[in-house]
Amino acid sequence: MLSYLRSIMEITVETAQKLRLTAEEFELIKQKLGRTPNFTELCSFSAMWSEHCSYKNSIKWLKTLPRDGGRMLVAAGEENAGLMDMGGGFGVVFKIESHNHPSALEPFQGAATGVGGIQRDIFTMGARPIASLNSLRFGNLQDTKTQRLLKGVVHGIGHYGNCFGVPTVGGEVYFEDCYHTNPLVNAMSVGIMKAGDMISATAEGIGNPVFFVGSATGKDGIGGASFASADITADSVEELPAVQVGDPFQEKKLLEACLELIHTGAIVGMQDMGAAGIICSTAEMSAKGGVGMRIDLEKVPTRQKNMKAWELLLSESQERMLIVVEKGKEASVLEIFEKWDLSASNIGEVTGDGMLNFYMNGVHEASLPAHELVLGGGAPQYTREYTAPAYFSKIEAFDINNVADITSVQETAQALATLPNIASKRWIYTQYDSMVGAANASTNAPSDASIVLAKGTGKGLAMTVDCNSKYVFADPYKGGMIAVAEAARNIVCSGGEPIGVTNCLNFGNPYDPEVYYQFVKAVTGMGDACRKFNTPVTGGNVSFYNQSPEGPVYPTPTIGMVGIVDDMNATMTLNFKKEGDVIVLLGAPQNEIGSSEYLHKLKKVEYSPAPYFDLDTEFSVQQLVASLIKNKNIVSAHDISEGGLAITLLESGFTSNLGFEVGAAPAGFRTDAYWFGEAQSRVVVSCGAEQVAAVEQAAAAAGVAFSVLGKVTSGAVNVGAENWGTITSWKHKYDTAIENLIK
Repeated sequence: MLSYLRSIMEITVETAQKLRLTAEEFELIKQKLGRTPNFTELCSFSAMWSEHCSYKNSIKWLKTLPRDGGRMLVAAGEENAGLMDMGGGFGVVFKIESHNHPSALEPFQGAATGVGGIQRDIFTMGARPIASLNSLRFGNLQDTKTQRLLKGVVHGIGHYGNCFGVPTVGGEVYFEDCYHTNPLVNAMSVGIMKAGDMISATAEGIGNPVFFVGSATGKDGIGGASFASADITADSVEELPAVQVGDPFQEKKLLEACLELIHTGAIVGMQDMGAAGIICSTAEMSAKGGVGMRIDLEKVPTRQKNMKAWELLLSESQERMLIVVEKGKEASVLEIFEKWDLSASNIGEVTGDGMLNFYMNGVHEASLPAHELVLGGGAPQYTREYTAPAYFSKIEAFDINNVADITSVQETAQALATLPNIASKRWIYTQYDSMVGAANASTNAPSDASIVLAKGTGKGLAMTVDCNSKYVFADPYKGGMIAVAEAARNIVCSGGEPIGVTNCLNFGNPYDPEVYYQFVKAVTGMGDACRKFNTPVTGGNVSFYNQSPEGPVYPTPTIGMVGIVDDMNATMTLNFKKEGDVIVLLGAPQNEIGSSEYLHKLKKVEYSPAPYFDLDTEFSVQQLVASLIKNKNIVSAHDISEGGLAITLLESGFTSNLGFEVGAAPAGFRTDAYWFGEAQSRVVVSCGAEQVAAVEQAAAAAGVAFSVLGKVTSGAVNVGAENWGTITSWKHKYDTAIENLIK
């Protein structure tokens, strides 16, 4: 498309529309410039005003999220990633972003460059990445296309992360039909730094030189930001050149060079070239500093000949940074990049007029006001109409009495344990290096959240990514709250204190009022939950247009959350510890099965209410679990999520090959609801017999329901006096279910 448009001499509204700008936006651009833009300038506005860069359809609601307080060290959205106080003079930097559309068309490079891009967001601030996580969504696993996408994405994540040398320590993977055409690939990175060493993405100082560093620029990724702001269709394959190509070894060198630069005192500001490439980094750094830049594009190193100005500005080639250097200290910068065998080119200088002036071999190619290009400046902000989805009537019509209860708990548990959404993701995570850096504390002792030692700080970090999109589909407000609550619950069950959130908001087309309703209500629910848990939102990413001709994906507001572990000796794992320990349920079971894996996958009911959730109850349960861990009253903790109580018990036994003996469902409960319902705010813990009274007393004081389920066995599994065999036989089925489906 761009190749065709570049030949057009006269810029018209039709030109703008082909670049995914509206007629109204074209008129606004002319008004801001006081003239008609040329093609290079129009391309720049197209990229910068795309949803992917400007959040024009979402920023109004993002501003309602709690964005300060707690341990925040920089304001939300002010830098490339969030920065929060770890104590002791250290900060934790973290962010999650999407790379959905590129992964749909070219899964290996799409996923790989997603991993590379999120790592640059961390080290451009001066932090060293120490851990990666991911949240993935695919279609039906038995479909050949899904398997191709899964293999490509997993290979891409593994290749880039393993070569780059940052461990992949956690994540989640779901398989639902709605993601068949448009999979979701969300990547998260976490890093640590000295709190006072942060490098801002700001340009300052008139006359200071502007350096382009890292890999040479090619034509890969041109128009990527605009490409991410459109629905996936049968014609999307024609956009394949928009998918970037990554080089993790080059990025590793770039990481080390950039971190070394910090100690020279030569750096004024630094930003990675992600979405929209050079035009984005020059515009955002200039606008933030209230300055402009003069850039000579012929000085940008290229790996393809005869690249045009607009191609250089919009290319999203990977492993590149823009750095503003203090004038007179250029030599120290060049010396470091020469040491690391990386390109470093002085391509321009900071100016004081607020304008971005781009030249190519002396020809003035574009003149753009930086402020008018960026979010928070002149980029448009819209308020979209929204209305409750029509399918809500089907959810309201659901009647549990129309669903026959189960006759065999064992057979149902076996069917659930081998479903791809519940079964072990061993086939996936064994392709990731989880041990590089020797800081992952969760490899041999799994917990609900991943625990990573923050070397040099004396502390650990608990981290997780969470979202059950079926819950959000059923009730966007409640589902948004549950996503935050489950993330916090996982961190608390691991012995951490939740401190902050980054989010990746994956939704369909925002111009669809029903999709926009999902977005608005989910964000509102997330905000209310974040305020309750004192976990401000440090930043993140909005990914709209996750849609195919068959319709939108489930609304998927993925929550990345980080917690502090002050004492690494006080962490908690999810597995049973020894025979004879007592198994306790904290939190009340509910007589419901809404939006459960059991109802959806086994009973084939697509429309049902979200599971029970009460924010105050959830907070009380988490406070209770935290106190029980601190007081060493319990020896394991595992929250109840997909698959319900039965799956939680099985998973608690797998690591140590210990079984359990528990009673039948209490009188008055449906069998399926008790064992497989997914009511929230429940945690299975185990403790020595001598601690049961203390746990019960603490639960009563907290107003949390308490019930003894049974005891840990040496390996036998007995449920309601029924012999289920050994835990090892269940573990084998659980571990091999996904790999048995992969052809």
